[in-house]
Amino acid sequence: MLLFCYPKCSTCQKAKHWLNDHGIAYTERNIKENNPSYEELKEFYHASGLPLKKFFNTSGLVYKALQLKDKLPTMTEEEQLRLLATDGMLVKRPLVIGAGYVLAGFKEAEWQAQLQ
Repeated sequence: MLLFCYPKCSTCQKAKHWLNDHGIAYTERNIKENNPSYEELKEFYHASGLPLKKFFNTSGLVYKALQLKDKLPTMTEEEQLRLLATDGMLVKRPLVIGAGYVLAGFKEAEWQAQLQ
C-alpha cells in the first residue's frame, strides 16, 4: 500500500497513527517532494471510481490562490489531471493506493471498511 502524505499535515499524521495502531504496513511518499505524476493520477482516478474533484485539496492555499472553485467546472478531465500533477499541495491527502482501491482523504469509517 502506498500512502501519499505531507508530514506537516495534521490529518496525515492522524492517518499514519491509525495505520500504525492497526498494524497496517505502508510505504510513505511525501506528496510535496514527490508529487504523483500525470500518469499516476490518471491511473488512480480511473481505479477509484471517485469524482475527479475528490482528488483536489479544496481547503488548501494553492487551490484558493488559483481560484479553482470557479475554474474546475470549465476544465477538461485532462486539464485537471495535468494541473494536479504540477503541485502536490493541490492533491487531497492523505491519498492511499492499494490493490484494487484508492482512498482520498482520511475518513476513519471508510478506512476501517476498506483496510480491515
